[in-house]
Amino acid sequence: MKTTTESLSPTRLKLIIEVPFEDFQADLDKAYKSIGSQITVPGFRKGKVPAAIVDQRIGRGAVLDEAINAALPTWYTEALTENDIQPLSQPEIDLTKFADGEPIEVTAELDVRPEITLPDVAAIAVTVEDAEVSDSDVDEQLDALRERFATFVDVERAAAEGDAVTIDLSATDKAGEPIEGATAEGLPYTVGSGGMLEGLDEAVTGLSAGETTTFSTELVGGELKGEPVEVTVKVVDVKQRDLPELDEEFVQTASEFDTVDELKADVLERLTRGKRMEQAAEARDLVLDEIIGQVEAPLPEAVVAEELTQRRQQITEQLTYAGLTFEGYLEEEGQTEEEFEAELERRVRDSIVAQFVLDQVVTTNELQVEDAELSSHIIRRAQQSGQDPNSYIQHIMEHNHVPEMMSEVLRGKALASLVESAKVTDKSGNDLDLKSLQADGSLGSADDEA
Repeated sequence: MKTTTESLSPTRLKLIIEVPFEDFQADLDKAYKSIGSQITVPGFRKGKVPAAIVDQRIGRGAVLDEAINAALPTWYTEALTENDIQPLSQPEIDLTKFADGEPIEVTAELDVRPEITLPDVAAIAVTVEDAEVSDSDVDEQLDALRERFATFVDVERAAAEGDAVTIDLSATDKAGEPIEGATAEGLPYTVGSGGMLEGLDEAVTGLSAGETTTFSTELVGGELKGEPVEVTVKVVDVKQRDLPELDEEFVQTASEFDTVDELKADVLERLTRGKRMEQAAEARDLVLDEIIGQVEAPLPEAVVAEELTQRRQQITEQLTYAGLTFEGYLEEEGQTEEEFEAELERRVRDSIVAQFVLDQVVTTNELQVEDAELSSHIIRRAQQSGQDPNSYIQHIMEHNHVPEMMSEVLRGKALASLVESAKVTDKSGNDLDLKSLQADGSLGSADDEA
């Protein structure tokens, strides 16, 4: 088999595959055997019918058609491998020369990744937020830990901010008719937490157990979303939340540390690591945006159209799951449909360019995926999706998602190499050495980097 390529455009390629007829003979023999096993001829066992008899009964043309249809995918795959081509779309295959006993010629047109001239990444400079952790940040974490060990005590007084109350809710429309599905009993609620119904905190504050009040608001979901309704709320009970003192006894109960200072130091270190990871993520986004803005990358319109269709479908499914309409979503975002489509297409095009850039870095730098890197990535993806790692691994193996996982790892390594080549500083003017940043946000030594 001989293969030649012809560039039709920066993103379109033609493969010309030439196969001597003698190389096609093995496929032809398989077709004769397959057809022979499907027909019944007196005097011959199934699968043992001679080719001449098959030609008499079925016709040689039918055998040639079956053989060529079986051979084409194999030839196409071999041609891709031989020329190191990674297609972006399904090919348009044409059997240009096919006559019995003559050399065979097949052409395949397909979309491919364009060659991109990358800018000088060392000349790119970005600025990220400082990795500052304030005393209030530490206090917030300590308060959250104390809240996990909070106790609740029934009190005979009016509800106040921070109290845990149990409430019953019901709503009526503007005509005074009860709204089906807009009722709840025994609902736990923390006064002052907000987010459930506009006006609920104000209504509940000052009510004692057994007391009821009514307030006007708007429902946040359902058929009457945005419509004014009257909500009746009854406070069933009021509990005061008592937080434990932040002392050594509490620290030894709630953590592995012995003193308050040790706990604070650990919280500070964990928050600092998180801030460093945020800096790295911000740097990756900014550097990639800078590169995308500087490269000229022609895009296959068929690939763009397919990605746009998939994105629209995902958005529709997410809105349906959230109980929202597309029109309602546009209203909340303050966008027209034209503005939404323009923004979606811009994001899709930038995303495709980013993939092209990273794939080219992978190829140029000959990046590889180690088993440990792939395993860590799969486990991290399982954790992010809230699935059991073993079940997640079984799923990706059954559905052949391993190449996709490997591609994600390679693109991650490519992006990391780009960011490490750029100049990254924080707002205080400090240069950031992202090469020494470990996966947990800690800073590694020179030995760790090696």
